[in-house]
Amino acid sequence: MEIKELLYEGKAKKVYNTTDAYTVMVSYKDDATAFNGIKKGTIHDKGKVNNEVSNKMMMYLEEQGVKTHYIRQLNERDTLVKRVDIIPLEVIMRNKAAGSLAKRLGLEEGTLLKRPVLEFCLKDDDLGDPFINDDHILSIELATEEDIVIIKQMARTINALMKTYFEKIDIDLIDIKLEFGRTSTGEIILADEISPDTCRYWDMKTGEKLDKDRFRRDLGKIEEAYMEVYNRIFNQQ
Repeated sequence: MEIKELLYEGKAKKVYNTTDAYTVMVSYKDDATAFNGIKKGTIHDKGKVNNEVSNKMMMYLEEQGVKTHYIRQLNERDTLVKRVDIIPLEVIMRNKAAGSLAKRLGLEEGTLLKRPVLEFCLKDDDLGDPFINDDHILSIELATEEDIVIIKQMARTINALMKTYFEKIDIDLIDIKLEFGRTSTGEIILADEISPDTCRYWDMKTGEKLDKDRFRRDLGKIEEAYMEVYNRIFNQQ
């Protein structure tokens, strides 16, 4: 199998066609963006960290029975994945109040939610990824009622598995953004990535932020935070 032309370039990744009609290659970049691309920068070795961390998470989820797009890692930055049609929804699972949820509900950041909160956003940078609900999704035919049930079940399962995984390495999973895609057979599987770009990770003992909020909020020590997550994952016994 050979890598062919660039199919798509996003804010954090490039996607390339391959000679296999059912496979694409994802290449992770060091580019960093926030606030729907308004803030831009570079985080040294972010592509390497996110590629390897995300692949580790995908393999773990596969072991737990969650179907993902992951096939195999090619090198530090490149990974082969199943070709899917991305469902244009961002699915956010929140365990504690942070970011936009804390602002919208007037909650102090870090407030424990009585149950995980699932939110949908329309995946559209030009519109600012607005919040939408089930009725919006159905009315503009982004997904069917059956699709929504499957996505919600998968998102809640993934969140619970990830929360338990990170607790073992003293990281509090505050929230996680997930994306799903449809395979050539119509099956819905987990796509995109699970990394410090798409999750809020706080140190369970100190509350230190170990994710992209360090870039968003100019907190400094961005590379160190990403590497801390990487090291805890890959150095655990």
